[in-house]
Amino acid sequence: MNTGGFPVDLVLFGMIAAFLVLRLRSILGRRTGFERPTQFQAPQAGAPVGAPVIEGRAEPASPPAARRALPDPSTPLGQTLMRMKALDPSFDPAAFLDGAERAFRLIVGGFAGGDRASLRPLLSDDVFRSFDQAIAAREAAGHVQVSEIRAVPTAAIETAELRGTDAHIGVRFVSDQVSLTHDSAGQPVAGTDAVTEITDIWTFERDLRTSDPTWRVIAVRGA
Repeated sequence: MNTGGFPVDLVLFGMIAAFLVLRLRSILGRRTGFERPTQFQAPQAGAPVGAPVIEGRAEPASPPAARRALPDPSTPLGQTLMRMKALDPSFDPAAFLDGAERAFRLIVGGFAGGDRASLRPLLSDDVFRSFDQAIAAREAAGHVQVSEIRAVPTAAIETAELRGTDAHIGVRFVSDQVSLTHDSAGQPVAGTDAVTEITDIWTFERDLRTSDPTWRVIAVRGA
């Protein structure tokens, strides 16, 4: 259509197009740059999935807690542990194993370093006496022991016994250790500087009716 040389049809098409644009904007809205996207966004490369976001930064996720195999509650061993919990509601087999491993590491390191003060509260009188005698003999000979626990792949409850309110729990530790004893001249006299897998069974004891939470080692033997 052309009136007096003026392209009316172009004007009409332009008006229609402008109306449609305005209509669409009123329906859909427009993004200003400060709005959050409503669709799911995949995590950025390198950001750990599930990591908390603090001040816009993805923080490293905490490593999952180590899981240990615990005795089935339906077994005699599991039933004994349940009776222990009945006497002391704060008793938890998983927490006990975590504490037992910490004690294991402290005692191995304390014995190697001759740290009697650290050993005394963690050992029964008989076990401490044996450790003390071994440390004294090593000191008299001028020997030095170096022990390093590289890993403890296994810490498992193997036995449990309840004598009245006295609880006895045997734990099997499988550890990767470097243990070497050398003389005053630095010459090796026992052990090796290679990593060796060592299996021990330690028995812990505690009176569940006392307020003292310490489990003391009453027996140590190899397996």
